[in-house]
Amino acid sequence: MADDQNRPSPFPQHGALTQGEIDQRVFDLYDEYCHGRIDRRTFLQRAAAVTAGGMAMAQALLPRYAQAQTVSFADERIKASYATYPSPGGNSGAMRGYLVRPAGAGPFPAVLVIHENRGLNPYIEDVARRLAVQGFLALAPDGLFPAGGYPGNDDDGRALQTGLDQARLRTDMLNGARWLKAHALSSGKLGITGFCWGGSTTNALAVALGPDLQAGVPFYGAAAETAGVPSIEAPLQLHYAEHDARINAMWPAFEAALKASGVPHAMHVYPGTQHGFHNNSTPRHDEAAARLAWERTTAFFRHHLA
Repeated sequence: MADDQNRPSPFPQHGALTQGEIDQRVFDLYDEYCHGRIDRRTFLQRAAAVTAGGMAMAQALLPRYAQAQTVSFADERIKASYATYPSPGGNSGAMRGYLVRPAGAGPFPAVLVIHENRGLNPYIEDVARRLAVQGFLALAPDGLFPAGGYPGNDDDGRALQTGLDQARLRTDMLNGARWLKAHALSSGKLGITGFCWGGSTTNALAVALGPDLQAGVPFYGAAAETAGVPSIEAPLQLHYAEHDARINAMWPAFEAALKASGVPHAMHVYPGTQHGFHNNSTPRHDEAAARLAWERTTAFFRHHLA
């Protein structure tokens, strides 16, 4: 597979304010906002009240997707398109996803890319293209397809995703994994990665797929239900941010269950990072941590999907 490690950094710095210039309390409020526990107006108001310059810090944290693109949709190394496929038991019985393949003949090892809690935004599409450049057949489903698709902004996307039947939404992701594994360009070896809600769903699909999954890489995702962990057969590589108390509190019980079930796993915590550190569209992004986590991710997939 192509080795892109000698190319310029795929994680550009964002905006005028750096991570070190933003008060941790504003990061904490942004986490509340991102997870739907407060709305945008409340986030901005509380950030302005918590510290001098808090409004500017809050506004700097809002995503700038155009600045975050690292692989063009027209890159000659890949071929990208949108695909629709059946999704029995999902929210509408059909799904749509962003399918990106290397320019070669194939077959290719396959990786499902699962979005955050706001649908298939441009950052997740870029992650799929990054994987294709590295030699993987990547599918990024849009969980919002039954509701009309990603609406073009994260606030509306978050509201749409919250309004979906959550069990059926997980089924839509599961059907995407099965469709991708059986794709004509797939080698039959399947990996899954996901971020935030997608990280949680990566853990859940590792339970649901059992031996049909060859590798899982969740980023700062909620742990799988302990009772389901014995069904996991795929090795896991788990990435966590240091400043992510809610998610990190789940790790000890999850780790104990993984060990008890003999599930191969490696967990990495990235010092000084925030939840969402891989997402290079906001200052939560940490370039060094994101680069290291991505190198570990692609190496893990190469090893287990070869």
